Amino acid sequence: MKIKESSKDIKSETPTWYDGSLVNMLTNIYYLKHTSGQKTKMQLNTSRDVNPASVERLKSDAKLMVVIKAVDMEEEMQQDAVHTAVQAMEKFTVEKDVAAFVKREFDKKYSPTWHCIVGRNFGSYVTHESHRFIYFYLGTIAFLLFKSG
Repeated sequence: MKIKESSKDIKSETPTWYDGSLVNMLTNIYYLKHTSGQKTKMQLNTSRDVNPASVERLKSDAKLMVVIKAVDMEEEMQQDAVHTAVQAMEKFTVEKDVAAFVKREFDKKYSPTWHCIVGRNFGSYVTHESHRFIYFYLGTIAFLLFKSG
């Protein structure tokens, strides 16, 4: 399958972490590997209504765009960050709780100390460990995840 973007053809592939059970709400995931100068994008299609409290944010039955704005992280960890963010938004409706879930999961998987900021409007200036930083949007919600300390 090819997806057209800015008059360039980019081949899509299903990421290796997709096992068909991603929160039981996704039917298709197309992952576009980023190249220099291009943003990384994923489209998530929902097949059924999700938790009613998160319907507005997940825009059920519509495509949800993931845009990675800045990254210093291995590709597998990037995919895990997005996967964990989707799980968090499925489980929680309060941004603080979403951030806490992502932080706890990354502390468990990749050892402490991770920091996560989630929201629609914030500024930041952080110092992070090498290869341990990602800033991305999931729909209209921004996620800043980094390891420091």
